[in-house]
Amino acid sequence: MSLSFRFGTVGSPIGKPKKPGGSIGAILFSQSIGLNALELGWVRAVRVSEKTCAAIKQTAAEQDVALSVHAPYFINLNANDEEWPKSRKRLMDAAHFGNLAGASDIIFHPGSYFGGDPAEVLKVVIPRLQGCVDELRAADNPVTLRPETMGKSAMLGSLEDTLAMAKVIEGVEPCLDFAHLHARPGDGTMNTYDEWARQLETYARQLGSEALKRLHIHLSGIQYTPKGEKNHLPIAESDFDLDALFKALKDFGCAGRILCESPIMEEDALNMKRAWMEESNEAE
Repeated sequence: MSLSFRFGTVGSPIGKPKKPGGSIGAILFSQSIGLNALELGWVRAVRVSEKTCAAIKQTAAEQDVALSVHAPYFINLNANDEEWPKSRKRLMDAAHFGNLAGASDIIFHPGSYFGGDPAEVLKVVIPRLQGCVDELRAADNPVTLRPETMGKSAMLGSLEDTLAMAKVIEGVEPCLDFAHLHARPGDGTMNTYDEWARQLETYARQLGSEALKRLHIHLSGIQYTPKGEKNHLPIAESDFDLDALFKALKDFGCAGRILCESPIMEEDALNMKRAWMEESNEAE
């Protein structure tokens, strides 16, 4: 029996040796310590050759490590008309080279409201994202684009925003950053079993219960202010109730990937994996 979730890190694990370096070293090291997912952290820019992508894809397949890509931070679906083409290119480059590297999912920060009403902003954002998916499918690129739930209330990326995008665009599904969802209200809420259960109910209602079997989750501890996220923390140093979340994920039959963004990345990823095995009574 295999675990219903794969566990890994966002970006290369801290303990990755110098050689082999890069993404290939990160894949080999992840697998060696018991992690079987990895999110390639292409967060500054996409600077990778087709040859390197082929080697990454082959290594990940041989090691049974599931890959995703975190696209560059400087993407904004709500950018002005002058800036949007640059944002779009960053997302499309991540999707193109990510697919060549064997990644199935492309994670990105959806942008900012710029003080606008979320419902009005979505009228701009959804057609733009639809255009990206249409172009990818025309090029036979099957990746799933995943707008991430964001940790500040001023940012485009509430659970409702990401579900609105996913509901109308086939090939778009949320990246659920549960630490961000906890930090976003700024008051310590969104941290109990009942609150998570309501979120998962909403997710299943909007996207279908089968979508709960292919969740893509970011997870860490988090420090926040009334305005939302401040910075990521080790799980044990934060008020995040991991047990409550895992109980909800288990009760709703969830599966997919959980990628750790804690400062002690692989250590907390393995802590999460152990906690999940205890909660779910699953063995590897």
